[in-house]
Amino acid sequence: MTIFDRLIAARNQKGSAYLVLIDPDRTSEADMLSTVEHCVDAGVDGILVGSSLLISNRFNNTIQAIKKEFSIPVIIFPGSTIQLSEHADAVLFLSLISGRNPEFLIGTQVLGAPIVKKMGLEAISTGYMLIESGKSTSAEFMSNSKPIPRDKSDIAVAHALAAEYLGMKCVYLEAGSGAIQSVPEDMIEAVTGYTSTPVIVGGGIRTPEDARKKVEAGASFVVTGNVLESKDQLVLIKELASAVHWKGDGKMSLRKAQ
Repeated sequence: MTIFDRLIAARNQKGSAYLVLIDPDRTSEADMLSTVEHCVDAGVDGILVGSSLLISNRFNNTIQAIKKEFSIPVIIFPGSTIQLSEHADAVLFLSLISGRNPEFLIGTQVLGAPIVKKMGLEAISTGYMLIESGKSTSAEFMSNSKPIPRDKSDIAVAHALAAEYLGMKCVYLEAGSGAIQSVPEDMIEAVTGYTSTPVIVGGGIRTPEDARKKVEAGASFVVTGNVLESKDQLVLIKELASAVHWKGDGKMSLRKAQ
């Protein structure tokens, strides 16, 4: 079974799947392993590893350390072609479809594809869409592209449909690291109601209530990152996992009940 198949199976079994993003630039190895241990105990479905920038040299070591201690899937969420490691299980093979910068639509993908093949990484083709979040994000600055306005769900829908027709396995709606506002639920609902491609939602999700709203709007996968970087916030992991894994809790949104 591929990693993508495992994630889809987790979504089908639990209602939605929960992924935790770890940035090697923002945490020590000891703290990172503690976070992953909490994730495993809470039933998190996968670990994403990546950064908009990469100041430290801990990227490869971070993935190796996780794989040595845990069997949880480790998926690279790359900010560039240097963020690749043969020790990971898979990579989100991103194309920034919300922008018009050819470097991030296809240029870096051409450079990275032979490396991914040589490393034997499973490539999960993903249409990556930046969504306006109330402030300029690292991804927006580094990609030199504009985010989709948060009140323009029709633009997001059209981009997601194009990704589906191009054969991409999923669509990622990204508000960005440390976003002031997360992706609007009405945009998620519009995208998931019009397309059949699984939707990942991340950025600005800080509470279990926030996570549940994304799930109720139709998100197949919910990603959190910054909110868990403080040791005091690690207790949130179990609550976030429970909010995302809605099947079996006796609660279902009106949308899913219909």
